[in-house]
Amino acid sequence: MSRTIINTPHAPAAIGTYSQAVRAGDTVYLSGQIALDPQTMVLKEGIEAQIVQVFDNLKAVCEAAGGGLKDIVKLNIFLTDLGHFALVNEIMARYFVQPYPARAAVGVASLPRAALVEMDGVMVTE
Repeated sequence: MSRTIINTPHAPAAIGTYSQAVRAGDTVYLSGQIALDPQTMVLKEGIEAQIVQVFDNLKAVCEAAGGGLKDIVKLNIFLTDLGHFALVNEIMARYFVQPYPARAAVGVASLPRAALVEMDGVMVTE
């Protein structure tokens, strides 16, 4: 099976040895996104702004891969404070409609660039 690297200027450039996403057949593996503004590469301040930027970044990568957030089948959410989980749910409802993707939420000690939230996922397109 061939692999295609997905890259878009509408999401932050990779800050390490990874691709924004990789397509293998109909499946697209989305790398973790933190709240970097794609134009400035500066981290947004505050948890709400960070959550919104992460969803916007994921959306841009999904679109570059020929899909959309509706095509995400598995979403992983990493939070440095699980007390923000209710806010993640509230903001996620602005971006997703039923049926929602499968999802995990994990509390972590720290994230790259001192981000408060990171998300990655798996998207399937036809």
